[in-house]
Amino acid sequence: MANWIVVGSAENFEIARERGFDMFGFKSSRRRETAEMKPGDKLIFYLIGVMKFGGVANIEGEVYEDNAPVFKSEKKASEEYPFRIKTSPDRILDKEQWLDVKDYATRLEMTRRRGEYWRLAFQGNLHKINDEDYETISKDVDAALKQVPA
Repeated sequence: MANWIVVGSAENFEIARERGFDMFGFKSSRRRETAEMKPGDKLIFYLIGVMKFGGVANIEGEVYEDNAPVFKSEKKASEEYPFRIKTSPDRILDKEQWLDVKDYATRLEMTRRRGEYWRLAFQGNLHKINDEDYETISKDVDAALKQVPA
Protein backbone atom coordinates (compact mmCIF):
# COMPACT_ATOMS: atom_id res chain seq x y z
CA MET A 1 0.00 0.00 0.00
CA ALA A 2 1.26 3.47 -0.87
CA ASN A 3 0.24 6.89 0.37
CA TRP A 4 0.01 9.94 -1.85
CA ILE A 5 -0.45 13.68 -1.50
CA VAL A 6 -2.37 15.20 -4.37
CA VAL A 7 -1.72 18.93 -4.74
CA GLY A 8 -4.65 20.86 -6.16
CA SER A 9 -7.11 23.65 -5.74
CA ALA A 10 -9.87 23.85 -3.17
CA GLU A 11 -12.18 24.23 -6.18
CA ASN A 12 -11.22 20.79 -7.55
CA PHE A 13 -11.54 19.33 -4.03
CA GLU A 14 -15.11 20.70 -3.90
CA ILE A 15 -15.84 19.26 -7.37
CA ALA A 16 -14.71 15.86 -6.06
CA ARG A 17 -16.83 16.32 -2.90
CA GLU A 18 -19.91 17.11 -4.98
CA ARG A 19 -19.28 13.89 -6.93
CA GLY A 20 -19.02 11.92 -3.68
CA PHE A 21 -15.29 11.38 -4.25
CA ASP A 22 -16.14 8.68 -6.81
CA MET A 23 -12.96 9.48 -8.77
CA PHE A 24 -10.13 11.96 -8.98
CA GLY A 25 -8.17 13.23 -11.96
CA PHE A 26 -4.49 14.00 -12.41
CA LYS A 27 -2.61 16.20 -14.84
CA SER A 28 -1.27 14.79 -18.10
CA SER A 29 2.27 15.15 -16.72
CA ARG A 30 1.53 12.52 -14.03
CA ARG A 31 1.34 9.37 -16.18
CA ARG A 32 4.25 7.65 -14.42
CA GLU A 33 3.03 8.35 -10.87
CA THR A 34 -0.58 7.41 -11.52
CA ALA A 35 0.53 4.14 -13.13
CA GLU A 36 1.94 3.16 -9.71
CA MET A 37 -1.37 3.69 -7.88
CA LYS A 38 -3.19 0.58 -6.69
CA PRO A 39 -6.45 -0.20 -4.90
CA GLY A 40 -5.89 0.23 -1.16
CA ASP A 41 -3.59 3.25 -1.58
CA LYS A 42 -4.56 6.48 0.18
CA LEU A 43 -4.80 10.02 -1.23
CA ILE A 44 -4.33 13.03 1.04
CA PHE A 45 -5.59 16.29 -0.44
CA TYR A 46 -3.31 19.34 -0.14
CA LEU A 47 -5.23 22.46 -1.16
CA ILE A 48 -3.04 25.11 -2.76
CA GLY A 49 -3.77 28.77 -2.14
CA VAL A 50 -5.31 28.08 1.27
CA MET A 51 -2.40 25.75 2.20
CA LYS A 52 -4.58 23.19 4.00
CA PHE A 53 -5.05 19.44 4.10
CA GLY A 54 -8.68 18.66 3.24
CA GLY A 55 -8.94 14.96 4.00
CA VAL A 56 -8.23 11.44 2.81
CA ALA A 57 -9.71 9.27 0.06
CA ASN A 58 -9.25 5.59 -0.78
CA ILE A 59 -8.02 4.44 -4.18
CA GLU A 60 -10.45 1.79 -5.41
CA GLY A 61 -9.24 0.95 -8.91
CA GLU A 62 -6.52 1.18 -11.52
CA VAL A 63 -5.76 4.36 -13.45
CA TYR A 64 -7.64 5.00 -16.69
CA GLU A 65 -7.71 7.80 -19.24
CA ASP A 66 -10.69 10.07 -19.80
CA ASN A 67 -10.58 13.55 -21.32
CA ALA A 68 -14.12 14.60 -20.39
CA PRO A 69 -13.82 17.97 -18.62
CA VAL A 70 -14.41 17.63 -14.88
CA PHE A 71 -11.59 19.40 -13.05
CA LYS A 72 -10.39 22.97 -13.57
CA SER A 73 -6.78 24.02 -14.05
CA GLU A 74 -5.28 26.43 -11.56
CA LYS A 75 -2.97 27.94 -14.19
CA LYS A 76 -3.79 26.99 -17.77
CA ALA A 77 -7.30 26.91 -19.16
CA SER A 78 -6.30 24.24 -21.67
CA GLU A 79 -4.73 21.91 -19.08
CA GLU A 80 -6.50 18.59 -18.76
CA TYR A 81 -6.69 15.99 -16.01
CA PRO A 82 -6.88 12.86 -18.17
CA PHE A 83 -5.48 10.31 -15.72
CA ARG A 84 -8.37 9.26 -13.53
CA ILE A 85 -8.68 6.80 -10.73
CA LYS A 86 -11.75 5.44 -8.99
CA THR A 87 -11.82 6.60 -5.38
CA SER A 88 -14.09 6.57 -2.36
CA PRO A 89 -14.19 9.02 0.55
CA ASP A 90 -12.27 7.91 3.62
CA ARG A 91 -12.21 10.90 5.96
CA ILE A 92 -13.16 14.20 4.33
CA LEU A 93 -12.97 17.35 6.43
CA ASP A 94 -15.37 20.26 6.33
CA LYS A 95 -13.79 23.61 5.49
CA GLU A 96 -13.68 24.66 9.17
CA GLN A 97 -11.76 21.46 9.99
CA TRP A 98 -9.08 21.70 7.28
CA LEU A 99 -5.55 21.32 8.67
CA ASP A 100 -3.05 24.15 8.27
CA VAL A 101 -0.06 22.81 6.34
CA LYS A 102 2.25 25.34 8.01
CA ASP A 103 1.84 23.26 11.19
CA TYR A 104 3.61 20.36 9.42
CA ALA A 105 6.77 22.13 8.22
CA THR A 106 8.89 20.50 10.94
CA ARG A 107 6.71 17.42 11.52
CA LEU A 108 6.92 15.65 8.15
CA GLU A 109 10.03 14.08 6.68
CA MET A 110 9.04 15.38 3.22
CA THR A 111 9.07 19.00 4.46
CA ARG A 112 11.67 18.83 7.22
CA ARG A 113 14.50 17.92 4.85
CA ARG A 114 13.93 21.17 2.93
CA GLY A 115 14.32 23.41 5.99
CA GLU A 116 13.05 26.95 5.44
CA TYR A 117 12.11 26.01 1.86
CA TRP A 118 9.63 23.36 3.02
CA ARG A 119 6.89 24.68 0.70
CA LEU A 120 8.90 23.29 -2.25
CA ALA A 121 7.93 19.78 -1.08
CA PHE A 122 4.43 20.47 -2.46
CA GLN A 123 5.44 21.61 -5.94
CA GLY A 124 3.89 19.38 -8.56
CA ASN A 125 0.54 17.61 -8.67
CA LEU A 126 1.31 14.30 -6.97
CA HIS A 127 3.78 13.00 -4.37
CA LYS A 128 4.29 9.57 -2.81
CA ILE A 129 4.90 9.92 0.95
CA ASN A 130 6.28 7.55 3.55
CA ASP A 131 4.14 5.75 6.13
CA GLU A 132 5.29 7.98 9.00
CA ASP A 133 4.21 11.17 7.21
CA TYR A 134 0.89 9.56 6.32
CA GLU A 135 0.29 8.51 9.95
CA THR A 136 1.09 12.02 11.24
CA ILE A 137 -1.47 13.62 8.93
CA SER A 138 -3.99 10.78 9.35
CA LYS A 139 -4.04 11.10 13.16
CA ASP A 140 -4.66 14.83 12.85
CA VAL A 141 -7.49 14.23 10.37
CA ASP A 142 -9.07 11.88 12.93
CA ALA A 143 -8.70 14.51 15.67
CA ALA A 144 -10.18 17.25 13.44
CA LEU A 145 -13.21 15.07 12.68
CA LYS A 146 -13.94 14.79 16.40
CA GLN A 147 -14.07 18.57 16.78
CA VAL A 148 -17.51 20.08 16.44
CA PRO A 149 -17.45 22.85 13.82
CA ALA A 150 -18.16 26.29 15.33
